[in-house]
Amino acid sequence: MTNSISWVDQHCHLSDATAAEAIEEAAAAGVSTLIDVGCDVNGSQACIARAERFPNVWATAGVHPHEADGGIDGLADLLGHPRVVGVGECGLDYHYMHSEVEAQRRVFAEQIDLANANDLALVIHTRDAWPDTFEILESAGVPVRTVLHCFTGGPAEAERALAMGLVISFSGIVTFPSAPEVREAAAMCPPDRYLVETDSPYLSPVPLRGKKNRPVNVAVVGTAVAEIRGVSVGTVARETSATARWLYGLAEEHSLTQHPGGPNDGA
Repeated sequence: MTNSISWVDQHCHLSDATAAEAIEEAAAAGVSTLIDVGCDVNGSQACIARAERFPNVWATAGVHPHEADGGIDGLADLLGHPRVVGVGECGLDYHYMHSEVEAQRRVFAEQIDLANANDLALVIHTRDAWPDTFEILESAGVPVRTVLHCFTGGPAEAERALAMGLVISFSGIVTFPSAPEVREAAAMCPPDRYLVETDSPYLSPVPLRGKKNRPVNVAVVGTAVAEIRGVSVGTVARETSATARWLYGLAEEHSLTQHPGGPNDGA
């Protein structure tokens, strides 16, 4: 991968112990921007602190469905910080069920409201909860800039998400032999409706399974998506970087094509 290609890792989880090394490694490989994603209020504060230290890192602030039983007290106070570019990750996880369903639903809806009220991107985590995820989004009002992170659905879920104006983000799962439906979804997204991410330190892509994931590996995910879509790696880097910068409000202007509810609607 040459450094003339620039990537955005639109979803990662940095740590204070390894952030400097991970960011430097990623930058040397052409990863120009990282979105450090919060999963609870304390963790979101740590993301903000790292974003203050590193100019190419931006933060989100949110409460993950695993933490929903604790509510969102204090979250709204973080959203006015100039380094915060999104609300989340938030959503529903009916696979592990670390929080009660009603708490997950309530906390998800509350964070949708916060994203709308603060004109911030909404970062969604959903697992084994597609019907409720779509229902709550429609009921609360879909923020103009919304991403389904670490997409695990197939063409049917992707089609509904795209019809709602959502952006779909692909992680290392897109490289897994067990995920043909995810690859089908990656192939069908319009050029301004998909992103790539690492979700590091989780979900290392093939051929790096078994190793701790790092932001530098977003290029591995992007290369796999390029093969799936039948386009060049540079095209994927360019398209996903433009969409990520629009999603998180990091670009003053863009040239994305128009889709219902999409990047040019109200931008």
